[in-house]
Amino acid sequence: MGPAKLNRPARLSLAAILTAWLCLATPACAAGGLQGAQLSSLFALPFAGLLLSIALLPQLAAPFWHHHYGKVAAFWALALIVPLALAIGLAAAGQLMLHTLLAEYLPFIVLLTALFTLAGGIRISGNAGGTPGSNTFLLALGAGLASLIGTTGAAMVLVRPLVRANAGRPHNAHVLVFFIFLAANIGGALTPLGDPPLFLGFLRGVDFFWTLRNLWQPTLFCVMVLLGLFLAVDSWHYRREKPARLPGQPQAVRLEGWINLPLIALAIALIIGCAFWRGGVEVEVFGLAVPLRNLVRDFGLLLVTLASLLLTRRNIREANGFEWEPMLEVAKLFAAIFVCIIPVLALLAAGKAGPFAPLLDLVTRPDGSPLNPAYFWATGLLSSFLDNAPTYLVFFEMAGGDPVQLTGPLASTLAAVSLGAVFMGANSYIGNAPNFMVYAIARRGGINMPGFFGYMLWSGAILLPLFAAVNGLFVR
Repeated sequence: MGPAKLNRPARLSLAAILTAWLCLATPACAAGGLQGAQLSSLFALPFAGLLLSIALLPQLAAPFWHHHYGKVAAFWALALIVPLALAIGLAAAGQLMLHTLLAEYLPFIVLLTALFTLAGGIRISGNAGGTPGSNTFLLALGAGLASLIGTTGAAMVLVRPLVRANAGRPHNAHVLVFFIFLAANIGGALTPLGDPPLFLGFLRGVDFFWTLRNLWQPTLFCVMVLLGLFLAVDSWHYRREKPARLPGQPQAVRLEGWINLPLIALAIALIIGCAFWRGGVEVEVFGLAVPLRNLVRDFGLLLVTLASLLLTRRNIREANGFEWEPMLEVAKLFAAIFVCIIPVLALLAAGKAGPFAPLLDLVTRPDGSPLNPAYFWATGLLSSFLDNAPTYLVFFEMAGGDPVQLTGPLASTLAAVSLGAVFMGANSYIGNAPNFMVYAIARRGGINMPGFFGYMLWSGAILLPLFAAVNGLFVR
């Protein structure tokens, strides 16, 4: 069935809304360029609409979203592009879009595609037996891998072995819930490879090893507390269910697709090497100056991705259930996100002179210094239900947007934003993309996963007290 067509009254209503939107938004924008202090806050509406669509439509209208998410993303992108082009001119708007595409969106998608492809070529076969010890080991392994191959990569590599190991247990949902906490979220806080928000910070100028130096203590604290709590809970269930547990024979665990391991090492070396490349050589691409090191990094990652596709046996990816649809969804949605966030960042950059001044007051002390606990909780609570990558960018800009200041005198503020974005993505199934992937795979594997609100009972009871402890111990 093809896409539904709008009838004439609906088309007229849409045209009327667009006309009113243009009349309200355009005069408040400076004609010569995108000046946040003179920009109407209405330009933030497409960004808000897009994030709400991503958060709500998969839950409220799943079939529609599955078939039309690309059209929804395009609608919100056009709702920004058209009035922006009328306000500052087509050439200026096009230059902004092109800069965003080349400097931020393409490197972001190239890295995610590389990690997605490399992780999809690694398969762990066999059955570890589903004991508390083996489960704890797999969760710890997932938390460790998350900062190397990304939370999505770690989750996809280990979720199926974990499901197989625990499929015969009467009580097994808690295993996957803790797995989401650790491998799909908190474990990814140590490098820009771990979670998309941190890579966006890296693209904005944050040093590659800054996250490791500044976030290792709260990350280790959370991982150790969760692993200890999981071992206690799983051991309790294991002892109670042992007489009724279906007999299962552990099978030898075997790694397939090992060729992807040196390719992952090569990808990491490319990113770190280019981060330390201090040469000022630039290449002009469509009239924009792009650092040569960025082109080398991105082209190298594309070659690594191609090598993984060529060298990994097809049956390994088939056994993993590898498909491109999740990556295509991310690519389409983030293309719209990067477009729609342009005026939001300009509005935030205006600081007290812009229309978002009341928001800045909420995260600022009377003396003008940042209120870091407010940054932590505001970033985290929004990341729980909206995508954590654009949420990170919003608060990164709200804190000043200068990577030199944010990794120097304001390092504690950037740490609060980073921890909130990465950690609290675990608070709901929609907080981070791997969460729902794990949920879907576990359900197909026979695990009786809790529903949307049932999962939030778990996260509320376990994670919110943990994050309160993080706030008290590490957020200054």
